Formats: sequence, C-alpha cells, structure tokens
Amino acid sequence: MMQCRGCGSTATDRVLDLGRVPAADHFPLASTHVAPDEACHPLAMELCRDCGLAQLAEDDTMTQEPRGVEPQALKDQAATAIHTLDEAGWLRGDTVLEFGSPHGGSWLPLLAERGYRPPTCDEPASLVLDCFGIMHDPDQRSAFRLRARTTSGAGVLLLQFHSLATIVERGQWNALRHGHFAYYSLTSLRRILLDAGMHVANAWEFDLYGGTVLVAARHGPGPSPSATLRRILDDESALGVDVCGEVGRLQRAADRHAVSLRHWLESMAGRNQRVYAYGAASRAVALLHRAEIDRHLLPGVADSSVSKLGRRMPGTDIPIISPVQLLAADPDRVLLTVPDLLPEVRRQFPTLAGRWVLDEDLRACPDLGRSSRNHAIVEGPGSCVRR
Repeated sequence: MMQCRGCGSTATDRVLDLGRVPAADHFPLASTHVAPDEACHPLAMELCRDCGLAQLAEDDTMTQEPRGVEPQALKDQAATAIHTLDEAGWLRGDTVLEFGSPHGGSWLPLLAERGYRPPTCDEPASLVLDCFGIMHDPDQRSAFRLRARTTSGAGVLLLQFHSLATIVERGQWNALRHGHFAYYSLTSLRRILLDAGMHVANAWEFDLYGGTVLVAARHGPGPSPSATLRRILDDESALGVDVCGEVGRLQRAADRHAVSLRHWLESMAGRNQRVYAYGAASRAVALLHRAEIDRHLLPGVADSSVSKLGRRMPGTDIPIISPVQLLAADPDRVLLTVPDLLPEVRRQFPTLAGRWVLDEDLRACPDLGRSSRNHAIVEGPGSCVRR
C-alpha cells in the first residue's frame, strides 16, 4: 500500500498505469543495441483521496538526464511572470533564494536586475522561488516544509507548476515520467501548503505547457480565497481533479494516443512520406515505447542539446540527431514533441514551414483512430499541420 508523498495518507488510488517503460532520463549511446530489459521500469500515477495530490507511484531508476537546452518559451514566460508579479506588488524585500529545477533555467538574473541578492548563511529569504523544481522531490511533505522554513515571516514563496487540471483536460498523460514525483492542482497545493504553515495568497495562470499556475504563498492560515483563486478552484472542482474516475481519463488518453500516433506514421510511410521528430524530450519516451515506434517509422529525433547527440531514444533504436542533420534529411513532416517550441523552431528553421505536426494535435485529429488505410492528413484549416 502506497503512502501519499504529500500528506502521508494510505488512501490512494491508481489512476494511470503505463506498465514497464524505459527510464525517461537515460539516453543510451546510439551505437548500442536495445537491451531486452531496457523497458523494465514501472510507471504509474496514484491519486490521494485525502489531499488530492497526484503522484508518481514508484521510481526505481537511478539515471541522470543529459542537460537539455532551456526553451525560449520558458525564458519568455519567466520574464512575463516577473513583470506580472512586479506590477501586482508581489516582489517584496531584497533577498531571494531559488530552488532550481534539474531541467535548468533560472529567474535569478532577472531578479538581480531588480536589486535582489542571496540571503546570508541561515537567513530566511524575503522571496523564495521554485519554478518546476519541487516536483522532483520524492518526499513532498518535507520539501514543502523546507521551503516554508526558508521563507521569512513576512516573505513570499512563489511556486510555479504544470497544472493537473491541464494534464487531465488535455489528455497530457505523458507528463507522467520518472523523476517527477508530484502533479499539482491548486486544490491539492492549498492543502499541502496549509500543512507546512502557509496559505495561497494569490495565483496567476500562463499558457506554458498548455496551462501552468504560479502561486504566491505566505505564512499563516490566510483569509478566504480571492476571486481569482475561487475561480480556479471552482474550475478544478468541475473537472474533478481530486476524483479518481475523472483523473483516470488519462488511461484512456494514453491508449488512444499511442494507437493514433502509430496509425498516422504507418499511413505516412505507406504514402512514401518521411517523418522525423523534433524534441528528444522525456515526455516522448513513454509515447514512442507505448506506440512501438522504431527507426523504420521514425528515422530520427532532432534535438538542440549537444549532450544528447550521438545517443538514441530510450527503449528504441531511433537516433537523436542534430538540427543540421534534420534539415539535411529534408523530411516531409516533422513531429514536434514539445508544442511550446513551435514559435522558436519556426524562426530557426524557416525551410520547414508547413511541415510541423504537433504531437498534441495528433490526439485531436478525429481520423487518427481509424484504419491507417483510410487516414490522410492534408494541409489547410483544421488540419494537423502547422505552418
């Protein structure tokens, strides 16, 4: 029986089970063969009935992800968020402590421009920041209490997270991955922060990853939720983010997505249309494995991270190639595994205009569930191709 990482309850339900998959952060050398036991790591999500936290059931992986390149979309969102906080009067005090994410990126340079400095020794900070970092801690209760302790009495704790409401509503089942131990809704976050002696004072929503939430938390029980907080909470309640049956829709989304992707790739191959992918992201690992995709259907995945070049996608023989190699291959379509990269890759690779296909759009195209003999994608309004 699993114990909730956030509140310690044993009342948890399995809402998504992907079976045994490759480790999401281990990219073997392209020269190595796919080992029979490479896809041997269980990957499942549990939902706590008491605090509502969605969480990684277990993680037996011991690998370290090669450092990726921070997307421009993440940099732009950080600048927008800081400007929003500044305008709203939430950048208070003069010291800042950041709990970083292993995926890279930092708000510290932007905050330094506004006069913030690191705290000295054990001094609590007037501003504590965690942007997609806390989800990587297996002991969620301790992680939240640590961030509360390092926030000064009158200080502000800023937490940004990929919303569970977005994940459920948009069927983003492959947000589940090894090393990501928690998936928050505002509903669950309020409960866990209250246990750490803090309350959510305000919140802002951004389009990153389809929907992220930035919250400002302060010490104490706090007043009644603001209109903005109440709206988000009401939306989450209507969606059922703490209800097993509703979050369990992710299982059906995973099954449909894998079938749709394989049917589309088979259809393209049957028409002699060559498809490559862009973005050797962790979210693509479980998808390619579940859909049983190999280099015959997808000859390569391009990525701008130098540390991933010369390697292959986990659990398959698909090599990771450079953007230069992608352009040289001159594919008919390019499957973009991270939709937020679209504006960036459009600017960088103008010769690929009209060939981008968003992975999330494949889930939305109604024909993808049909036999590959009948399926065809055409460019134009409503199609899956992004110009």
